[in-house]
Amino acid sequence: MKILITKFRSVGDVILLTPLIRNLKSHYPDSEIDLMVNKGTEVLIAYNPNINRIILHDRFKLRAMPIWQRIKTEFKTLRNIRRGHYDIIISSDRGDRGAQIAYISGAKIRVGRDGGKGYINKNSFTHYFSFQGERHIVDLNLDPLRLLNLPVNDKGLDVYHSSEDNDKARGIAKGSGNFIHIHPVSQCMYKCIDDKVMAQIIDYCELELKTKVVLTAAPVDQELARVANILKHTKSKPIDLSGNLTLLETTALNKLAQMLIVVDTAIMHIATANDVPVLAFFGPTAVDNWGPWDKALTETTYQRKGGMQQHGKHRVLMDNRECVPCSQTGCNNSGVSDCLNALNLDLIKENIRNTLNEKKD
Repeated sequence: MKILITKFRSVGDVILLTPLIRNLKSHYPDSEIDLMVNKGTEVLIAYNPNINRIILHDRFKLRAMPIWQRIKTEFKTLRNIRRGHYDIIISSDRGDRGAQIAYISGAKIRVGRDGGKGYINKNSFTHYFSFQGERHIVDLNLDPLRLLNLPVNDKGLDVYHSSEDNDKARGIAKGSGNFIHIHPVSQCMYKCIDDKVMAQIIDYCELELKTKVVLTAAPVDQELARVANILKHTKSKPIDLSGNLTLLETTALNKLAQMLIVVDTAIMHIATANDVPVLAFFGPTAVDNWGPWDKALTETTYQRKGGMQQHGKHRVLMDNRECVPCSQTGCNNSGVSDCLNALNLDLIKENIRNTLNEKKD
């Protein structure tokens, strides 16, 4: 049995596919499961024992090519996939690329998202799964199992890293004692809370809870500048590792933390895969679609509303206003989210305490 799954989105989206991969491997233990993803998103699945081969789609390289060379490269990719003689193709996106691959693959079973308008999208698949709506993406990603009449064994996310990553993380954590991991930024800045409030959160953890804070961020100028501005407002001295760790090293470090305080970004899903309690701040994003998923649970408790919501050991804080979630890039697509900047600091502190106390219990 040979299976190909395609996912042409971000790192977080790839992590959210891991329950599907693990369940398929459980039902077809002798199968070879290949995964085709955007280049740069493969890092957290590189050590996944359930994946046979990772096929990279270099979208930026393709865009830089002359049109004739791009067509030639795309044709070669499709030809190689057809020569792979896959039995099952699963396209987890609603875009044209996954549909094209399924259409040309020759696979007997082709599973894809409903909703495509073009001829190829409408004629590529033997099985269609429905639009997401208000369902969590973890449940949506498991629809191919239901279409194939395969039971869903569990829904927890998976991440893997190397022993070298683990050694580096332990070296960093040594001497810090029990620490809180804070990842205060996202590549989408409209998902961030006010810098001064984040600084107060850091000081609360360090000065009042007497718990060391370790900060991380991607080695991206915009993110590093945001962290630097946050630190201008702190009275404490957290360990700032922003830009100094690889994603796998950050993953290994997170596994050692007491909890993660985070905005809506991929690190949140990494923590849930590590079974580390999360306190996440949501604004424009729909928590019922993307909230942190507890590894021990099989049903969602999230609703499309604001306020505090909890899923197992994970908590999400949102401002309780009618426009949340708006699914825009900030208020009126301004890049700034008033709902995030209005989060109550006392409520944040209360949920940090409660999360730490639940972990002790």
